[in-house]
Amino acid sequence: MRMSTGVVLRWGWLLGVALMAPAALPAGGAQRRLPPLRRQEGKGPLLSGECCVLRSSPLVAAPALRRLELGTPLQMLRHWRGDDGRDWIQVQVSSSQGLPAGFQSIRGWVHG
Repeated sequence: MRMSTGVVLRWGWLLGVALMAPAALPAGGAQRRLPPLRRQEGKGPLLSGECCVLRSSPLVAAPALRRLELGTPLQMLRHWRGDDGRDWIQVQVSSSQGLPAGFQSIRGWVHG
């Protein structure tokens, strides 16, 4: 069976596009562009939110050290993701706001 030149060119073009197009897709091997990391620009402290509980370790069942008042300034020390997928932030309460007299600073974990 003879094929015309137009049919051969059309099928050849379609085959070429089909072979090249998947290379631009993530499943075809091209690298996906990752979103840029956003970093905090200012050096100001983090502020506690409502129902912020300072815990002794990054576990939901960990003993609570104290409940922080809304707006208590916190200094972030490190970030950790638990086995259950929850984000935790180790913080230091650097001012006496929200703490009883006699406490200079206290460290603990809050659910991020």
